Parts: sequence; C-alpha cells; structure tokens
Amino acid sequence: MEKAFDIINQVLPILFLIALGFWIRKKHFLSDKTINELRKIVLNLALPAVLFVSFLNMELKKSYLLIFGLIFLLCIVLLLLGFLVKKLFKIEYDYFPYLTTGFEYGMLGISLFGAAYGLDKIGFIAITALGHEIFIWFIFVPLLLLKRDGAQKPKEILRSFISAPVVIAILLSMLLNGLGFRDAFYQLPLSGALIPTFNFLGNLTVPLILIIVGYGFVIDRETLKDAFGVIAIRLSILLPMIFLINHFLIQEFLQLEPFFQIALFTLFILPPPFIVALYARTNLAPKEKQYINNVLTIHTAISVGLFLIYFTMNPV
Repeated sequence: MEKAFDIINQVLPILFLIALGFWIRKKHFLSDKTINELRKIVLNLALPAVLFVSFLNMELKKSYLLIFGLIFLLCIVLLLLGFLVKKLFKIEYDYFPYLTTGFEYGMLGISLFGAAYGLDKIGFIAITALGHEIFIWFIFVPLLLLKRDGAQKPKEILRSFISAPVVIAILLSMLLNGLGFRDAFYQLPLSGALIPTFNFLGNLTVPLILIIVGYGFVIDRETLKDAFGVIAIRLSILLPMIFLINHFLIQEFLQLEPFFQIALFTLFILPPPFIVALYARTNLAPKEKQYINNVLTIHTAISVGLFLIYFTMNPV
C-alpha cells in the first residue's frame, strides 16, 4: 500500500500542473502572449540548460549510434508512409503526412520523463531522441518551410540548425564530454559556477512545460473523428515497435540500461511535433487548422494517460 501511495504522489503533480495550465486559460489568468513568452524561456534557456548538463554527465558509447540511426530512419519511414496513406485514401488534409511522423520531445517528452524519473535521468531520453532531432532540423522543418514559403537554401537550413539554443547546448556539451573536459568544467572558477546556474534554470523546465501543455488543451468537435484517425495510425505502428525494439535491440543486442527502454516508450507515445501548427501556412482553411490543433491536443492527452499508466507499472 505504501508503494502505491508513493506512485500516486509522483503521478499527481504531473496532472496538477497540467490542470493548472488548463485553469489558467479558462480563467484568463494569463494571456496568450504571456504563455508564448514563457515558452520562449523554456525553449531558449531552461531546456538547453537541462540538456547541456545531461549530455555533459552522460557516458557516451558507440552503441548509441545504432539507436540514433534507427530513430532517424523510422521518422523518415513514417513521413513517407503518411504521404502514401494520404494518396491512397485521398485524405483531404494537406498536413496529414506531417502529423504521422516526429515526436514532441522537447515540450512534452522531457517534462514527463523528468517529472516521473528525475531530471538527472534526462540523458537517457536525450540520447534516444538525438536521431529524431537531426530528422526534425534537417528534414522535417525544411519541408514545412518549403510547403509554407517555397524553396529553402541549404545555408539557411544549416544556419537555423546551428543557431538553435537546444542544438548548441547538445553539441557543446557532447564536445566537452568527448574531449574529456567534464571534470575540468565542474572545477574551473567560471565554468564551475555555470553548472549550478544551469541546474536552477533546468528546474523551471518541468513545471513550465506542463503548465503550457495544459494551457493548450482546446478541442473542436468538427474534426474530432479525423483527428482520432491519424492518432490511431501512429499508435498502431509505434506501440508494437516499442516492445520489439526494446526487447531485441536495447535489451538483448545492446544490453543497455533499463532507463533506455523507458525513454524509448516515452518517445514513441508522444504526439507529433507542435511546430506543425507553428510553421503551417497562414492562409490555411479553418477546418485544417482545427484538425491540426485537435490532433496535437488529443494526442497529447492520450500520451499523458499512456505515460502515467506505464509509470505506475514501472516506477523508480
């Protein structure tokens, strides 16, 4: 009974923070502008801080390259499958293929994983999602921009990649880690002071993201059925793959820590990237906008539910 209470006490804060975000929107406690500014703090400061410390402390192994390549390839396959399904079944929504691939790792995956298992374990899901991040920046975002604005120059794509705070944090910390400067970074006067600063910033990540997620819960009835269709396609493919990859690759072949299995489950149940709505064309028909928002909102709610069920079965 005591163990059950411990699990409940770890799960409820996640639900309370999401509910708080929903309440904030309902009561107009904060404006959309304020929430967007909080999102900037998360994406440009808090999240990079968490990832920098995680990758700096993570033991990097060659076996991680296999996970990197597999996730990258899977994202491409899901995107191609989305275009194929759209053509075969004559789906009316232009952005359907972009909702069949990718995962909202930054704004949801890290907060769920970190809230349940601790920010000190974030490195496991960060390594698991690294191939996904390369897919997002070099394939997914350029395709979205191409659909919205027309042709994109390779230099612009590269510039947007290397200028992203999250990417800078990951690459810099991996470089320091790989060159063996981790201990020195902790001990030197200036850099040693940065680590506690990053930890303070990182502590903002989970509560702010969960509040922002709850704030965004808005459902429109008109495209509800269509939204469930793409969610069903994603989960019917990804849920079986979770257990196959975890068993045969992570557990049997690579023999990695169990936290990698939890990280893979967390990643695969996540909704499509929220940037689909951000980078969609401004002249989209209202029905298409409602469809995209419904998919992201409903899938987020389902993802949270699946994660909480999984966590109760796989506590710390």
